[in-house]
Amino acid sequence: MPIVNRIADYAEEMKTWRRHLHRNPELSLDCHQTAAFVVERLREFGITEIHEGIAESGVVAIVEGQGDGPVTGLRADMDALPMDEETGAEYASEVPGKMHACGHDGHTAMLLGAAKYLAETRNFAGKVALIFQPAEETIGGGRIMVEEGIMERFGIEQVYALHTDPSRPLGEIATRPGPLMAAVDDFELRLTGRGGHAAHPDTCIDPIPCALAIGQALQTVPSRNTDPLESLVVSLTVVQTGSATNVIPETAYLAGTVRSFDPGIRDMAEKRIREIVAGQAMAYGLRAELDYQRNYPPTINHAEQTAFAVEVAREVVAEVVDDSVPSMGAEDFSYMLEARPGAFLYLGQGEGPFCHHPKFDFNDEAAPIGASFFVKLVEARQPLKR
Repeated sequence: MPIVNRIADYAEEMKTWRRHLHRNPELSLDCHQTAAFVVERLREFGITEIHEGIAESGVVAIVEGQGDGPVTGLRADMDALPMDEETGAEYASEVPGKMHACGHDGHTAMLLGAAKYLAETRNFAGKVALIFQPAEETIGGGRIMVEEGIMERFGIEQVYALHTDPSRPLGEIATRPGPLMAAVDDFELRLTGRGGHAAHPDTCIDPIPCALAIGQALQTVPSRNTDPLESLVVSLTVVQTGSATNVIPETAYLAGTVRSFDPGIRDMAEKRIREIVAGQAMAYGLRAELDYQRNYPPTINHAEQTAFAVEVAREVVAEVVDDSVPSMGAEDFSYMLEARPGAFLYLGQGEGPFCHHPKFDFNDEAAPIGASFFVKLVEARQPLKR
């Protein structure tokens, strides 16, 4: 793999950064210590234009090249997950109930490695906007940064991101034009009837039969209301009710998620879920309170920018997949791709426990590869005039 030689020299340094971040995970928008660490490194690299406090703890740093030219945005997410770590690593999380289980520590280290090289060489025209983003796993820090105007404020014209993939061989880069990851919507439902003694169900309005009926009916939305060649997932993931064998409960709580790519199918799914809940609640004589939340939109890569990113990737790694199968997972980089053209790509780190697993760990050997991709992309998009 033709990793940039100078970046290969940073490999141990990048590993040290990454493992420090791994020991000190932070959640959601509260990535202040992570941001402070990032800013300290950026200043060491000689980067002087650093903007802090975007989306509470996000950072945008500007690296100026030589002369006028475009502005490219490179994004890394910084937040961890609310779970306990089981890797047994000597650098394991030191914060109970928090863990970098999705590789965001590695994403941050890769972008820092690219930042060091770009600041050292300035072998490009125009500018690079380094975007260090909080809250990918929760409320959409990407959305907040876009809403706070980073694209306009820093003149970002195109934007790119990498995400580690533990299902692919080390160094393989994969992506595709068009839909790559799904939109995600969540729903919560509270059914209220009348509780009482289980020996006298005739005096009660039991929410359990209604909850079971709704659970079954929800599965007809993808199986009977959607073209079989289209993609839709409706998953009921939480059912909570009851406390004793001789008590009919008063309430039942259900929750789940909906994943889709097509806006029309997304609209249809919400409409049908609302109709099913209302109809079943009426049939069983219960009161239904449905909270349906539309969250991240689908991650849709732009064709021209994806083709360009694939071309660059082929200069860095031996294996590039340009027709990756779309995933029903979701990613808040989707908001940045709605705001500007660009592409989201996967970087293989070798097979192992998948993201969000308590034994997941980022492979430090992937960091120089990702950093090399970022710098090659900038230099190819913003070449110096000879």
